[in-house]
Amino acid sequence: MKVIILCGGMGTRIRDVSELVPKPMVEIGDRPILWHVMKTYAHYGYKDFILCLGYKGEVIKDYFLNYETRNTDCTIELGSNNGVHIHGTHSEQDWRITLANTGLETMTGGRLGKVRHYLADDDEFMLTYADGVADINIDDLVAFHREQNKMVTITAVHPSARFGEMRIDGSTVQSFHEKPQTKSDYINGGFMVARREFLDLYINDDPALILEQAPLRQASQDGEMAAFCHDGFWQCMDTARERMMLEKLLAQGTAPWLVWNHPAYQHV
Repeated sequence: MKVIILCGGMGTRIRDVSELVPKPMVEIGDRPILWHVMKTYAHYGYKDFILCLGYKGEVIKDYFLNYETRNTDCTIELGSNNGVHIHGTHSEQDWRITLANTGLETMTGGRLGKVRHYLADDDEFMLTYADGVADINIDDLVAFHREQNKMVTITAVHPSARFGEMRIDGSTVQSFHEKPQTKSDYINGGFMVARREFLDLYINDDPALILEQAPLRQASQDGEMAAFCHDGFWQCMDTARERMMLEKLLAQGTAPWLVWNHPAYQHV
């Protein structure tokens, strides 16, 4: 099953670190957050990616076109017999990545419509955003989607509270938590699975089509949407503050989303 990742947004709320690179290429540790998202899927065996590019898409193209030389030693021969010899290997050898230009101003639904032909005859596909990480079990998500027999399944997650939370006894603060994760409300956290019919019924090539508006709303009204409730870790990276939080978790060795086994990214 192919994995479509929406990578075209401008990242205006994190513009202080995304003016030179698109938001999916903002690094957590020394790797782009997009890489972290892809590693999660690859850990469960899903390694055929379609990246919907837009704002500064050439940066994402350059990153993957030069991935071999970025992540291994190499010898370069100059002159008439020029060539590049790669020494060693990396753990992404079997990834397949389609880099699709879907327009600078295209909205999420329009981007999805523009890459449907890359699905070929596939009956199912996965879809997510390039700026959110989670310790989600992709195998459980896919199994749930098939059990529910709906056209689309979204992963419902608990967002972080907008403000800090305090527990007060009289005038004494008994506990204080800065922007804790809420336990009651759910939002769309990405990590979606859909059948081909979802594209046929709800998606078109209109650049102004927003996936989260008419398509998903209509699917829910038609009884064709299921929610996979993920109560574990999930965090988007919309702001510099959220990036710092993810960086801190990674530096401490307590990043919950690192479900894969990678020598540079071991977690407790």
